[in-house]
Amino acid sequence: QVQLVESGGGLVQPGGSLRLSCAASGFAFSRFPMSWYRQAPGKEREPVATISTTGGSTSYADSVKGRFTISRDNAKNTLYLQMNNLKVEDTAVYYCKGPAHWGQGTQVTVSS
Repeated sequence: QVQLVESGGGLVQPGGSLRLSCAASGFAFSRFPMSWYRQAPGKEREPVATISTTGGSTSYADSVKGRFTISRDNAKNTLYLQMNNLKVEDTAVYYCKGPAHWGQGTQVTVSS
């Protein structure tokens, strides 16, 4: 069955970095665009970044442009999100999204 398993979340100070990973299985990963979403407490889930099948095209929410980088390794069926210069407002549960499925999420907390 389809599985999307996120990892790499944690507690980090403002200005710090984290790298999230999403291991995909059960579908043809390389054939589909992939995305990261996030949901902060009391807020709706929002898109963060999207990447095309080959990785040649990416898009970002304005709030993360210049700080976050989405990438993928189709040979490893893995999606990544490099997050630099993290801010308190980046605190959220981050989700990997495939063509029709969501991962379980990984918590990112930015706090001093």
